[in-house]
Amino acid sequence: MNFILYAIPFFFLLIGLELVLEKVRKTEYYRTNDAINSLSAGVLSRMIDIVKALVPLTIYVFIFENFALLQLADSVLIWLMAFVLYDFCYYWNHRLGHEMSLLWAAHVVHHSSEEYNLTTALRQSSSSIFSWIFYLPLALIGIEPILLIAVGSLNLIYQFWVHTRHVPKLGWFEWLFVTPSNHRVHHAQNRVYIDRNYGGVFIIWDRLFGSFQEELDEQPVIFGIRSSLKSWNPLYANVQVYAQLWRDSWHTKSWRDKCRVWLGRTGWRPADVAQTFPIIKTDLNHYEKFDIPLSPLRKFYCLLQHGLTTFIALLLLLNLNNLQVMQQVAIVVWVLFASYSTGIMMEVRKKAPWLEWFKHATLLTAMILFPLAPWLTWSLVVALAASVLCLYFVQKTPSESLQMPDKVLENI
Repeated sequence: MNFILYAIPFFFLLIGLELVLEKVRKTEYYRTNDAINSLSAGVLSRMIDIVKALVPLTIYVFIFENFALLQLADSVLIWLMAFVLYDFCYYWNHRLGHEMSLLWAAHVVHHSSEEYNLTTALRQSSSSIFSWIFYLPLALIGIEPILLIAVGSLNLIYQFWVHTRHVPKLGWFEWLFVTPSNHRVHHAQNRVYIDRNYGGVFIIWDRLFGSFQEELDEQPVIFGIRSSLKSWNPLYANVQVYAQLWRDSWHTKSWRDKCRVWLGRTGWRPADVAQTFPIIKTDLNHYEKFDIPLSPLRKFYCLLQHGLTTFIALLLLLNLNNLQVMQQVAIVVWVLFASYSTGIMMEVRKKAPWLEWFKHATLLTAMILFPLAPWLTWSLVVALAASVLCLYFVQKTPSESLQMPDKVLENI
């Protein structure tokens, strides 16, 4: 059983609580554009999981049914064993995800936020296609596929709460478990913190295998990655490193280096490519977060659009068994486009309103062609009407006419 879907309401409840703390303590841990970008990446991840989930699970089932060394009875002890072993496999999956370029290209999405709050926990990759390999030893041991899914979802749910800056160090708990403090270290781009603290639930693995680093009072954490994303486009966030690896592999003259680009240590680049196409790293001594000022009206509109997109994505997840494959694919494509369009809207690009009008038109057309339950139809009509009205005023507001050109950002 996958518990993540049931945990979603609690995720948003905790995000709401953290927002209250944000106001009470007068902290600045949230930015609207960054939070929407993180949440959009999470929605995209769930959508892509629908498409790609079957193949890895099928391989796991095949190994389990044909090569399992043990037959394990269902018991509390077996659940605990599976939970611990899963986290051990997760540690190595996570560690290699930082140490090998091809795997980092997928995992980088989770680290691309320059903020650190509970929405960052939901900033998940849509392009992770090799992580399942690390869990195949559990099939050989005899961990049933259903149990694998269950403990995997519990592992991911645990990791949600550690993505906060409001919880200090927790004493003895820091020695055994992943906590907000030692996970803040993991999301840092400070040199002393980079590539540390990979555990999902248990920090013991890091202490055993030499990858542990304590959060230091004299070294405040700077969150994000050294090659800043500089975009609110969640689709670009998922392909940026893949694109760089492809360019490096294409331009280098050495055939050996063409392969090493993908399988070598993260950050390594062929000498000829690095000289011809240098990548400027973030100067932490003069560090400024990427930001594009948004009017209150545009912020409200983008929040509304993310809510609409998330609502439709949840409807898909809750009705998978009642929809045909082509219907599922159509909704996934719409959610991908809607997330992209909202990201472009937050970048204040000239083409953004036209993408939004097209998005609203496709949703209205789908509602006409495929009648829905009355309550659902009225909910979408209200959301669509509010969206259209708000978008109209966004375009008519004088301060909103100062829009950025489509190619203002260097990385697009």
